[in-house]
Amino acid sequence: MQSEKLIQMLLEQTRQIINQAEKLKNYDLNALTWRENETSWSILECLEHLNLYGDFYLPQIESEIKQSTTKADVEFKSGILGSYFAKSMLPKEKPNKMRTFKDKNPLNTKLDQSVIDRFVNQQIKLLELLNQSGKVSLNNVKIKISISNFIKLKLGDTFQFLINHMIRHFNQIDRIQIAMKNA
Repeated sequence: MQSEKLIQMLLEQTRQIINQAEKLKNYDLNALTWRENETSWSILECLEHLNLYGDFYLPQIESEIKQSTTKADVEFKSGILGSYFAKSMLPKEKPNKMRTFKDKNPLNTKLDQSVIDRFVNQQIKLLELLNQSGKVSLNNVKIKISISNFIKLKLGDTFQFLINHMIRHFNQIDRIQIAMKNA
């Protein structure tokens, strides 16, 4: 895929995610912290989970882009592992349950509406990084993954993974809202 087209697609997806998050600011704390059962996440827990990933990835992406001496590629070619991770995050017709790592699991954390602001601020940072990434190689800039310091993904794959992960959890938020209405 053309690098420029990929960045434009990711920018648009991120803007849509910001719009969805902004709408959550209209909910009261009871709705934002409601959960279907004691092991399911609330809306705020979904967002906090994404914030924890943002805390890991965004500073690293920013640092790698700043340090990079690479030039932008015309074409981005997804790596085997990167493609697998990015696609595994995409929502499925029947959502597959994924276990989250303990340090990224916000279940039963005391949260408030500031989680939404933090999330939106991270997405604004992501937009900046996506724009900056147009000047470097999406193929040759590498980002460590959260589960291993030994595995690095191409910058383009890392962006796709992060954004697909957000799309996945916004689908989860949609399901939470439906369950809340039916409760």
